[in-house]
Amino acid sequence: MTLKASAADGSPAWIKSSYSTADGPDCVEVAAHPHGILVRDSKNPDSPRLALAPTAWAAFLPYASGR
Repeated sequence: MTLKASAADGSPAWIKSSYSTADGPDCVEVAAHPHGILVRDSKNPDSPRLALAPTAWAAFLPYASGR
């Protein structure tokens, strides 16, 4: 996965999971942040966000991709 840089106004550039569909209830978005990775529920973008350190994100990815 390649994360986009923050938008010009400093807000995170969110990317929706390729596994999320309009038909499914599970929608996750991620964004790069200067100190790590942000994760949120795309159905409720104003809800709290999970912030992960780069090392935690890297450790999580193999489990998320099913490899």
